[in-house]
Amino acid sequence: MPKLFGLQGAFVHRMPDAGTVAAAFHQKAMAYDQHVLVQKRVVAQLVDSVKLHLQQAPRQILDVGTGTGALLEKLHRRFPDAHLIGLDCALNMCLRTQEKLGTACRTVNGDAQALPFRDGAFDLAVSSSVLQWVGDLSAALHEMRRVVQPGGHVSLAFFCHGTLAELQSCFRDAVYLRRGDGGQGASRLHSFWTVDDVTSIVERMDFKKVVVTAESEVDWYDDLHSLLRAIKNIGAGSVSGGSGGGLGWRGILQGAARLYQERYGVNGRIPATYKVLYLSAETGV
Repeated sequence: MPKLFGLQGAFVHRMPDAGTVAAAFHQKAMAYDQHVLVQKRVVAQLVDSVKLHLQQAPRQILDVGTGTGALLEKLHRRFPDAHLIGLDCALNMCLRTQEKLGTACRTVNGDAQALPFRDGAFDLAVSSSVLQWVGDLSAALHEMRRVVQPGGHVSLAFFCHGTLAELQSCFRDAVYLRRGDGGQGASRLHSFWTVDDVTSIVERMDFKKVVVTAESEVDWYDDLHSLLRAIKNIGAGSVSGGSGGGLGWRGILQGAARLYQERYGVNGRIPATYKVLYLSAETGV
């Protein structure tokens, strides 16, 4: 395999801890695949998008936020001769990907906002259901662009504004009814990037061609407790503000559960909407 890294290291490259996000997903790595639902559909659609926009098979593929390797597995089946690199801030996710793909892939424990690769190391960089968690989206997108060679592609998908809108609305109103503070206590919930945020960033980059679309996915749950448990089980609860405690928290949850059923319940179940942004960009030659 050609040299891709700006530094030499072991098979799994240890990078500085990425903080709360890394810890949360590190703890949930073993059970992650049992709970992801919408993420699997997003991966399938992203692979279809990659096949649609590529003119030739890639030789070097980077997956930023590889998780347990679901995206790389599908890309490996589609492009069996490509060299695969999976990067994740959670070490256990790297190890799970390595277990699945073996010698077909190398994994790197690193940060999407500071990729440890040389300029132009890849001809395809992908990412699925990850970039909603980064603190500096512009830095992550610029890093992905930096490591893709001229004439290469960046293809990604992540949750944007409108995701979990039902939960956000019910939680905000439950806080207001309980505390009368204008719902400001709901600020603990994760704030997702908007399509305009992303468009504004990529318009200032030197991509040759950019296609941005947004689609909605809906999963159904028995109640608010099962929805929050699903969020927690994929590691997102502690980074999205979905967990809590303290005085009045149980009452707020009960109020949010009641509002959720009243407003959105169908046959005793509740929906959770995920707004997914897809971006395909070609780098200039």
